[in-house]
Amino acid sequence: MNMQTVVSKDGTEIAYDRSGSGPVIIMMAAGPTDHWALAGIAELLSEDFTVFNYDRRGRGDSGDSASYAPEREYEDLQALITEAGGDARVFGSSGGGILALKAAAWGADIGRLAIWEAPFILEGSRPPVRADYRQNLEKLLTENRRGDMIESFMVDAVGMPVEFVTPMRDAPFWPSMERIAHTLIYDATIIGDWSLPAGLPELTVPTLVLEGGTTPWLTQSAEALTQALPAARHTVLPGQTHDVEATAIAPQLAEFFS
Repeated sequence: MNMQTVVSKDGTEIAYDRSGSGPVIIMMAAGPTDHWALAGIAELLSEDFTVFNYDRRGRGDSGDSASYAPEREYEDLQALITEAGGDARVFGSSGGGILALKAAAWGADIGRLAIWEAPFILEGSRPPVRADYRQNLEKLLTENRRGDMIESFMVDAVGMPVEFVTPMRDAPFWPSMERIAHTLIYDATIIGDWSLPAGLPELTVPTLVLEGGTTPWLTQSAEALTQALPAARHTVLPGQTHDVEATAIAPQLAEFFS
């Protein structure tokens, strides 16, 4: 695969895979993943759309900068939108959906927005994430304990039992996650205290809020997000876990983005 690049406002090169033809969709992943996490969805959407599936900064083939701020990622997305012609549909998965929402509030030229299971945490819906989550990630990074960073993400943020995570350290995909473990700090910075951000009622971008109905706290998040946004609709893909199947979500995205 030949990745293309665009230069963000701060000079960082952002790599993306471009496929298909038609209206533009930009894909945003999250967690310790790069554009490959959404490749299956991108492939299906490329039958009717031009899909920009990109590596967020610090991930995959994209560059990075010495200091991080969420605004740099908003600028990265805007650089891709500009490259795509100045207006784009955006799909954000999980924490990528939170980034997309905040980029829209910042002023990115997003025409339509679709979000899969943004992990906002409503009070009482699940155990809270440890208060020092981001600071702990930063400490682990200084100690070069990247595997422990991944474990913290899965246990503290995702909520997986530690006994499920420990065997995963021997899985073939684990080293690739360790390589970009530092970007978990970026996601933690963007998400803040895990609550719904202020200003959502002023965000008028037409938005499709998607979830699978299998994780109650994510259902509560989706319902609250839909209620907070003035131009949102809520769709459930029955039986889908957070690792949504491409064949389940792609038709919903295609219909909404058409």
